[in-house]
Amino acid sequence: MKLNTKEQAIIPIAAFTASGDLTKLKASINQGLNLGLSIIEIREVLQQMYAYAGFPRSLNGLGTLLETVTERKVQGLIDDLGIEASPFPEGRTSFELGSENQTQLVGRPVTGDLFEFSPEIDRYLKAHLFGDIFQRDILSWKVRELATIAALANIHGVNSQLRSHYLISMNNGVTSEQLKEFIQILQKECGETIALNAKRVLEEALA
Repeated sequence: MKLNTKEQAIIPIAAFTASGDLTKLKASINQGLNLGLSIIEIREVLQQMYAYAGFPRSLNGLGTLLETVTERKVQGLIDDLGIEASPFPEGRTSFELGSENQTQLVGRPVTGDLFEFSPEIDRYLKAHLFGDIFQRDILSWKVRELATIAALANIHGVNSQLRSHYLISMNNGVTSEQLKEFIQILQKECGETIALNAKRVLEEALA
């Protein structure tokens, strides 16, 4: 089964947010809205990008979304706002939820020398990324991982993380065939160099 239209549309949105190409991001946001993504779904992708590309890129992306939606209103285009996230379970902390989510996403508890060396980054990952962000049910984990690999593919020097998230994406509903389709979308949207690197890392992950 191929990626659906919305899943395909999220890939360039995440990629251009991560690279900071706001002109291409704006075009991708327009395309996503035209294809049925809600404003809140796109906003959720852009908010998630802070964990992978930093607050400046995330904030610039959110500003571009706001600008785009405002311009479309002036043009008479009415976009679907979408549905906000469900409340978190009462009595559970972001760290507790994130620890469980991370284990389920990866398929095993995440440990290692790096996290023993820096327990703070382990806590940030669990509480902020896998708790505060991944607990929000606006996007499925499959879609969140597609956004993640799109962002990482368009950032230089993070092939190790890209390889890991290819495997995590496959643990959450993305097939190897869909990852090959992902590479084709990258080539169309981001160019040959980005796509070739992403393909090479994917081949390593699949091996």
